[in-house]
Amino acid sequence: MPHIHEKIDYTVEVFIIYKDTVLLRYHDKYKIWLSVGGHVELNEDPIQAAVREVKEEVGLDIVISKKNLPFELISEKYTELIPPKFLNRHRISQTHEHVCMTYFATAKSNKVTVEYNSDKSDDWKWVTKKELETMDLSPGVKFYAMSALDDLAR
Repeated sequence: MPHIHEKIDYTVEVFIIYKDTVLLRYHDKYKIWLSVGGHVELNEDPIQAAVREVKEEVGLDIVISKKNLPFELISEKYTELIPPKFLNRHRISQTHEHVCMTYFATAKSNKVTVEYNSDKSDDWKWVTKKELETMDLSPGVKFYAMSALDDLAR
């Protein structure tokens, strides 16, 4: 997606749980294992962005965990959004940063369908907690993936 601002963008990432596994994708550009996610577009809130990015990148329908939601209210003028599980700011380049909202979600299926676009990786895997312990991951990705499994795995 195009950047909303040249210096900083809001992004979402989703750690998706299916039974006792978490989905990781290999990022083409950065050559590391990450969660699924992307930019929040101007016409959407972070929850809509998270659901859209997951559907576009891996073809899964997800349910965002509401464990952080203090109360649920949806009206014509007001919607209480699910707060992210984690929130971070990180540098992408010398001139660009992301404010990233991290969500946990569940999927009813582990059948990944990847669209083959130039910016999409088709290398993904469902990983157990035991496998996570041996993978070469960034500390943040490993922590978030383990936390998602702790919160949502069955």
